[in-house]
Amino acid sequence: QVQLVESGGGLVQAGGSLRLSCAASGRTFSSYSMGWFRQAPGKEREFVATITRIGTITYYDDSVKGRFTISRDNAKNTVYLQMNSLKPEDTAVYYCAAKIAKIPLLLRRPDQYEYWGQGTQVTVSS
Repeated sequence: QVQLVESGGGLVQAGGSLRLSCAASGRTFSSYSMGWFRQAPGKEREFVATITRIGTITYYDDSVKGRFTISRDNAKNTVYLQMNSLKPEDTAVYYCAAKIAKIPLLLRRPDQYEYWGQGTQVTVSS
């Protein structure tokens, strides 16, 4: 089992940047595919980005492609989401998620993940 704790959210002006972190407990972090999702008020949770176990492959939703970068440091049990050129429509609670994977997997649906963090609020003002 793994526990996930997100941090790094906050209030930023449009065009600004934030870096989210997700720290995982346990000693098998490199066995997990990781993902970032977000949920705005009144909307369903939506996929943002995912990364394979050792970080060799990433995949992004079209809405963030070219602006957001997912990365991971398995030595620190942490996955990151660098968010640049932020827009007001990026405002949401951001969640990281984990799924143990025996092979490299890119997972884009919330129901594919086993573990979730508590979320961190990102607010982008216009």
